Amino acid sequence: MSPKQPREAGNLFAAAGMEQDAPHPLPDRLRPRTLADVVGQDHILGPDGALTRMLETRTLGSLVFWGPPGTGKTTVARLLADATELHFEQISAVFSGVADLKKAFDAARARRETGKGTLLFVDEVHRFNRAQQDSFLPVMEDGTVVLVGATTENPSFELNAALLSRARVLVFHSLDTAAIEKLFANAEKIEGKPLPLDAEARAVLVRMADGDGRASLTLAEEVWRAARKGEVFNAEQLQAILQRRAPIYDKSADGHYNLISALHKSVRGSDPDAALYYLARMFDAGEDPLFLARRVVRMAVEDIGLADPQALAVCNAAKDAYDFLGSPEGELAIAQAVVYLATAPKSNAVYTAFGAAMQTAKQGGSLLPPKHILNSPTKLMKSEGYGSGYQYDHDMPDAFSGQDYFPEALGRQTFYDPPDRGFEREIRKRLDYWQRLRKERGGP
Repeated sequence: MSPKQPREAGNLFAAAGMEQDAPHPLPDRLRPRTLADVVGQDHILGPDGALTRMLETRTLGSLVFWGPPGTGKTTVARLLADATELHFEQISAVFSGVADLKKAFDAARARRETGKGTLLFVDEVHRFNRAQQDSFLPVMEDGTVVLVGATTENPSFELNAALLSRARVLVFHSLDTAAIEKLFANAEKIEGKPLPLDAEARAVLVRMADGDGRASLTLAEEVWRAARKGEVFNAEQLQAILQRRAPIYDKSADGHYNLISALHKSVRGSDPDAALYYLARMFDAGEDPLFLARRVVRMAVEDIGLADPQALAVCNAAKDAYDFLGSPEGELAIAQAVVYLATAPKSNAVYTAFGAAMQTAKQGGSLLPPKHILNSPTKLMKSEGYGSGYQYDHDMPDAFSGQDYFPEALGRQTFYDPPDRGFEREIRKRLDYWQRLRKERGGP
């Protein structure tokens, strides 16, 4: 807070949990002092939020906070420690090793003997290797620490199953427009002046923050520094001053999903020109190329399938080429894959067949396979008929026995129905041929 601000404003800001030390950066001065001050995570901190309910019992279990940067993970962890009267200890997986963990655990044990618990906050917890993650398990189980890990990566892929089984995952969302605007309003109160932006420029600044609360306040501070007395920036001036372009769409909101949907449907509709247009728009907006590469791989298996078996190989090769070349050179490989998919024969036969098979499997998941196709490694199993009557297909004419492989109680099912397009035309011929042989040989 500036020394020129009236005392009444200072009292207001203090009551709202806002720092008043002007030399500190704006994000630090606006750091919440209570959980109620946290903006943008109402699904976990609102009246019916997961953390709210947990705190009503005055107990806290180990947690993993998963979400993008600038969404309040560190702040919430610190405030949780205050709310539960736990000692707050913070380490970063980027800078810490086994010795640092041991030191933190020993300090927590000593603290526990005095009756004080420890909330151990581990930033970037996914960067610890498997062995390091395992070292948390004993101190979590015996209550030495309440672990709160923060990660920007999917915990299902990056964290040990044993660790995840002992912790609850809470998802932090990117801040939406209303949340960013609330931060700007709080910043204007603490600064005692409005942002020098017209309405369009203000909307552009919100988009520039890209759902990151810390980034939004840093940008606002840059705007105030750049503005001369009485100056108000329009959108074009704002982008020139900050030396960055506003995203064409918010990667966490509707624009993101609208464009990826348009790209997918253009590929499915065999329109390479429209597909390239939407791909280019997403690249231009700063979309993560690896996100696009993953979606392109999905298109290959969902919409092309076995009509062109090379489609999946082409898309995986495009992803590898991007990994090798980086931006912007590697983007051409993804564009090439998109054109390949758009011009390939289309089939969703495998996609449909897999869905039908999954549905049948859920309904009949306990049915045993027929005994003749089960191995019989023991005498008991042989006596029970395991493997009895099995016909080795390679010993049969055409390397095809025609025997039944479905559970007897289920009967033979048909899931995969390839169309007469692309390579699946050949697959259809094979299936029809085998079905004819199956009937000739008395099969189902």
